[in-house]
Amino acid sequence: MKIENTQSQMRKGVLEYCILTLASAGEVYASDIIAHLKEAKLIVVEGTLYPLLTRLKNAGLLKYEWKESDQGPPRKYYSLTDEGTNFNTKLAETWTELTTSVNQITETK
Repeated sequence: MKIENTQSQMRKGVLEYCILTLASAGEVYASDIIAHLKEAKLIVVEGTLYPLLTRLKNAGLLKYEWKESDQGPPRKYYSLTDEGTNFNTKLAETWTELTTSVNQITETK
């Protein structure tokens, strides 16, 4: 088994939470999301991000608004819906519980 495959699966598992958290701070542009994820070493490409954004929008967790840009065509900015805010709060609680549990196991080895 290749370690890269497992690492990739672990990263994919937290992308939704990270994207929703980034959108919880206010409107965010897709390339800004990619930049934040890359900065955090959660490397993601547009081909991965856009389908995920669409899925989160279709689930009612994200909404978007087109805004004019000084640097070209209008841009699509994403933000959380009320349902997305509630969902992200629950994910944050789950993340805290999960990291506490994993840390308990890995720190007692």
